[in-house]
Amino acid sequence: MTNEMQNKVVMVTGATNGIGLVTARVLASMGATVVGVGRNPEKCDAAAKSIASATGNARVDFLIADLSVQAQVRQLAETFQQKYDRLDVLVNNAGAVFTHREESADGIEMTFALNHLNYFLLTDRLLDVLKHSAPARIVNVSSEAHRGASIHFDDIEFKHGYHSWAAYGQSKLADVMFTYDLARRLEGAQVTVNALHPGFVATGFGHNNGSVMRVGLQLVQKIVAKSPAQGAETSIYLASSPEVEGVTGKYFDNKQAVRSAAASYDTQMAERLWELSEAMVREHVTA
Repeated sequence: MTNEMQNKVVMVTGATNGIGLVTARVLASMGATVVGVGRNPEKCDAAAKSIASATGNARVDFLIADLSVQAQVRQLAETFQQKYDRLDVLVNNAGAVFTHREESADGIEMTFALNHLNYFLLTDRLLDVLKHSAPARIVNVSSEAHRGASIHFDDIEFKHGYHSWAAYGQSKLADVMFTYDLARRLEGAQVTVNALHPGFVATGFGHNNGSVMRVGLQLVQKIVAKSPAQGAETSIYLASSPEVEGVTGKYFDNKQAVRSAAASYDTQMAERLWELSEAMVREHVTA
């Protein structure tokens, strides 16, 4: 165990497998107090034990929440703040793709609920403790799938003609736009916020769907995918590296800031998305 992140408290969502698990493990190996988030208690317990064993760092905690459910997101933030008085880094990592249209417990299309509104609501609920802990960082895992996507304001939930990849791309474009808009709103607060593309990673991503998609993804992943360790590199870099201290409102790929899709820089559309997101989580977010 090293000490680059000593005395830092980090939350990583979706931390029971894939790049979230690797991110949590590496940050723990740097000395951070790591708070992972997952929805399965058994997987959370196993992940906590494996991270502590691998790193020699006993400061590993897991909190249980289904992040597609807004009440559980709110409870997660409340529970965290009852246990911890600071948060130096929030890594919004949890996400999924859904072959068939599903709705969350709140009656919202699942891709948008989990991949975007989760980031929006959890970040809002933890902003005060992040500001109190400044300098602090927010890291939003997005995807190159945002390129070519659009925000379907006329049918944000794809109630009329669902297409899984369009819904996924929309959610990831929303995450990039949210990142930029939040960076503008947090100017002067010493809380940075950046988005990233992890690469096409060999994880359990997409395996929640039917057998055809699962087998197809597994085959493609064997041929071209990064390992979870490689996929987590940019998340870890943005969470911990002194090289990005003070850097905010950027999109990273392979630890390099790159231009995201042109649509992501549309500030009027970002404002419209922010207002829609507020309405969908039913609260006013001031940042």
